[in-house]
Amino acid sequence: MRAEVYFDVLCPWCYIGKRRLTAALRGAPGAELLWRSRELDPEGSSVPGPTAAEVISAHQPDRAQAAARVARIQVLGAAEGLTLNLDKARPVNSFDAHRLVQLAASCGLADQVLERLMHGYHTEGRNIADPDVLQTLATEAGLDPTQTGKLLHSDAFADAVRADERRADERGIRGVPTLVVETGIRASAIQDVAALTRLLRGER
Repeated sequence: MRAEVYFDVLCPWCYIGKRRLTAALRGAPGAELLWRSRELDPEGSSVPGPTAAEVISAHQPDRAQAAARVARIQVLGAAEGLTLNLDKARPVNSFDAHRLVQLAASCGLADQVLERLMHGYHTEGRNIADPDVLQTLATEAGLDPTQTGKLLHSDAFADAVRADERRADERGIRGVPTLVVETGIRASAIQDVAALTRLLRGER
């Protein structure tokens, strides 16, 4: 069973969903995940601005609701073994990070590189729009430094990212993380592990 997951490195729900999908794979032998690019903010700056917590707060009607939403994300992340430092992570343009994941997929390292990028951004507060940061994180995840350097100084895999995003538009996918399985079922990838396992098995 092949399944596609539309994601953005910037999305804390995608990090939570990734952990749950990893657990679900253990109950779905033969299932394979393909990570598909979907930028949350294609016009985002490469210069870090407000924190993720501040961005979330800006979309809530009052301070108490904003704090509760941030806390809920952190608690759900902690349940999956994640430390989501929303007061440290600062949203930036994620296009180059997506290109890096595309390169990693071509080398069979998509999961490792995506994990390192997400940990770097959500936990360590690293700027994943900075080429030097991307070079470091990719190398730590096992990508060849020379390949990574060539990508970051070119437009390699830009077409692959854009193709994923066009496909998402065609499918009407707006939010992430979204799971699309071979059977045609489309669902949120932050469901509980049991539900994700059934989807990866091709069950309803």
